[in-house]
Amino acid sequence: MSKFDPYDHLSVVLNKDGSLTRLLAFPTTQATGDQEHLPGQAVVSKDISLNADKKTWIRLYRPSKLPSNDKSIAKLPIIVYFHAGGWIHFSIANTMIHEGCNHLSSEVPAIVVAVEYRLAPENKLPAQYYDAIDAILWIKNQALDSVNGEKWLREYGDFSRCYLYGVSCGGNIAFNSALKLLDRQIEPLRINGIIMNQPLFGGKTRTKSEMRLATDTFFPLPVIDVLWDLALPQGTDRDHRFCNPMVDGPYRDKLKNLGRCLVIGFGGDPLVDRQQDFVQMLVKEGIMVEARFDDVGFHGIDVVDSRRAAAITNFIKEFI
Repeated sequence: MSKFDPYDHLSVVLNKDGSLTRLLAFPTTQATGDQEHLPGQAVVSKDISLNADKKTWIRLYRPSKLPSNDKSIAKLPIIVYFHAGGWIHFSIANTMIHEGCNHLSSEVPAIVVAVEYRLAPENKLPAQYYDAIDAILWIKNQALDSVNGEKWLREYGDFSRCYLYGVSCGGNIAFNSALKLLDRQIEPLRINGIIMNQPLFGGKTRTKSEMRLATDTFFPLPVIDVLWDLALPQGTDRDHRFCNPMVDGPYRDKLKNLGRCLVIGFGGDPLVDRQQDFVQMLVKEGIMVEARFDDVGFHGIDVVDSRRAAAITNFIKEFI
């Protein structure tokens, strides 16, 4: 039996300079463009540059059927979305992620701001957190600019109801960027909640679920370890606070100011014990937490199971 290779599992080759050659080309979908309505399209979308030097950008989504300039109609919540991919994979242009954001925008309904953050290992943490902050500050600036502010946000978005939503490593980004925002003035924008769907956390000491599911088909322990090796700053380990939110540090004093949280997880995910420990930590800090854990299911099940994906959307609708 051949030795398990986590890089082969991830379909990447680690180069001598520390970069990755990614062997899979995932299908992509273009935004619909800056149009108010498109026949047969429940959601319209457009791309906006965030930071040209960093090559970061956002894709903005909104339901196509909206009343125009009707002040009696409540504006839509704004959901800032951070995609999954283990820090190393995917783009918001990938069809799977694009369709997920379309669905989210239509079903909640909401204005969705999907963030194209930089990938590891070419860009180590905390680069992804700063890209998230850039996106949130960009939204704030649209609220302040009554002349040139982004029309979809200003006309249809409710800046007092902004939510950070991340999946897997995106859940980690949502949590850590929310902590960083506590040191910033973001008014009139208000973060009304943080949604973490199967958030990716780690640590040096193995949990029971990690040991039990060490050879998980989709997310085995050697793969999780490699992802952290690729993402964490040079010279750090899995007990760095970017990876392990349970470690003590000055940031722990900020937790009580974090606001409402929704945490979603599945019993067949090697990360489930960490996610539940994380929930307990938040509760002890006095944070209002909604924990939605299902005993059945694995990491990323909502990608292949439409019923689970619909259930997660419903959790989000109820939370918002």
